[in-house]
Amino acid sequence: MREKGRRADWVAVAAGLALGVSWLWHGMYGFSGGAMFVLGLGVVVAATFSLTRPGALSSELGVLAIGVLVFAMPWLLGFTHLPAAAWSAWVIGGGIALLGAFGLAQADRARKRDPDLAWSAHVNEIPT
Repeated sequence: MREKGRRADWVAVAAGLALGVSWLWHGMYGFSGGAMFVLGLGVVVAATFSLTRPGALSSELGVLAIGVLVFAMPWLLGFTHLPAAAWSAWVIGGGIALLGAFGLAQADRARKRDPDLAWSAHVNEIPT
């Protein structure tokens, strides 16, 4: 029986959704809000890919990289003077980075156990 997805990936999807809509409750309508939306969408896409391919390391690396970027975003985009938005980015970004690191270890174990979990088991062979 194939597993239906890891809990860490489902939590990453929820964190990506929270990041994607966080600009609404902070009132950040400029570039910073758009960056939060796009990066949240990126987390959702990468975590969904991780759900469908439990051995794919690239999606977990994507979640980890986006988490680190979101954590650094208040300094990079200069909204540390907005405490609610900055703390949201630090907490959600740190959580996403931890989920990405944890998922990376799980994906590596899954890949070692069954290499076909990373990609499709489809083989182009002509039956004889």
